[in-house]
Amino acid sequence: MQRTYKILFALVAICIATSFSPVLARSKRMKALIISGQNNHNWPVSHRVLRLILAQSDLFEVDTLLTPAKGGDMSKFNPEFEDYDVVVLDYNGDRWSQSTDEKFLRYVKRGGGVVVYHAADNAFAEWEEFNKIIALGGWEGRNERSGPYYYLINGIGVLDNGPGPGGSHGAQRNYPMHCRNAKHPITRGLPDNWMHAQDEMYDRMRGPANIKDLLYSGYADPKTGGSGREEPLIFTVDYGKARIFHIMLGHCGPTLADNPAMQCAGFQTLLLRGTEWAATGKVKQPVPSDFPTDKERRFRMGYMPPHK
Repeated sequence: MQRTYKILFALVAICIATSFSPVLARSKRMKALIISGQNNHNWPVSHRVLRLILAQSDLFEVDTLLTPAKGGDMSKFNPEFEDYDVVVLDYNGDRWSQSTDEKFLRYVKRGGGVVVYHAADNAFAEWEEFNKIIALGGWEGRNERSGPYYYLINGIGVLDNGPGPGGSHGAQRNYPMHCRNAKHPITRGLPDNWMHAQDEMYDRMRGPANIKDLLYSGYADPKTGGSGREEPLIFTVDYGKARIFHIMLGHCGPTLADNPAMQCAGFQTLLLRGTEWAATGKVKQPVPSDFPTDKERRFRMGYMPPHK
């Protein structure tokens, strides 16, 4: 009998130890792939920051894959998208190979998760399916043939088919963000209005405009070179079974330490919540204690959430 108790005690101890083992905890993390390597923005810093934000949250197991340099052999860029719960795009450069295009579309169409970060929405202006995946894009020759402008008047979305280039922004500045859907898992519990740190504000974006849930918008002040319109800045995209989170915030500064838009606690919180939603369709993260208010900017200088 005593031997039986010893065996049972040993088995219980093993179960408890296993349930708290680092290996098991790591296996429960969502798997994220960051794609970078070319961009007209500071990708050598931005992809490192994205990795820090995601990995230091303890929610994600993060891999990074860089493309060849501009003009390089893109056939060597061959991601296994299907191995991941979510793909984070920090890329704006040479077109991928046809096989990589096809693998990416298969991944998205079967219901994969995608995060479109900042200038990734400048990429692939001539790729019709990619423009549907991002919903709105800018620059790289986009114009009225790319789709309408999308902006808000009195809180209501407007599709404007007028002529003109897609994509612009005024001077970098601090600006308030305005919530447009407080019931979505990504925004639930966050303030209706909060102050974002110095950043570009994309405006005059155009494309298929297949926005599913507009989450936050901002006023592009003409006094600082903006459009004079309320512009969509954070939203999800209506594209079949896919979960696509598009965040236009986060213009990368010159260094890890000098990077206010990405050091903003609001940006980091929404990136984390949006990436979790894209990976799983749910958001289990609590509202953080350091989220900005309507009057006060708040920062995470080391890209760590407050519980760390």
